[in-house]
Amino acid sequence: MSIHTNIKEEVKKAMLARDVLRTGVMRSISAAFTNELVTKGRKPQEELQDDEALIVIKRLVKQRKDSIEQFTKGGRQDLVDQEQAELGVLQTLLPPQLSREAIEKVAVIKKTELNISDKAKMGILIGAISKELKGQADGAEIKSVVESLF
Repeated sequence: MSIHTNIKEEVKKAMLARDVLRTGVMRSISAAFTNELVTKGRKPQEELQDDEALIVIKRLVKQRKDSIEQFTKGGRQDLVDQEQAELGVLQTLLPPQLSREAIEKVAVIKKTELNISDKAKMGILIGAISKELKGQADGAEIKSVVESLF
């Protein structure tokens, strides 16, 4: 079953279970999927491929993290708690993330493969690692690992 279809089913399950938080999150994901389809010039009734759906979910995770940061700065703990709860639900839909050690191993191998020795080509290395890991690691974590290599 595709991620898009799975989310539609999750909306129904959450509504039947009267889980307000999960229902809201699943509906926001479904709306984001529809927006993505329209943005790409496709019909709203179509379904996103799994890789496209994961990109949308990651974007929603990033939005939640940014909101948590802003609400924390603003002293709005009630909104921070709400965003963290939503973030927890969203993260259950993402594939498991690699550990820092696993990212470091890939980074060292790529650095040797591409023969990168100076900081000026750090962006090339980050891009190559990101492409190889295909969403199994957060971009900020990859950047942090690469910076520690120089």
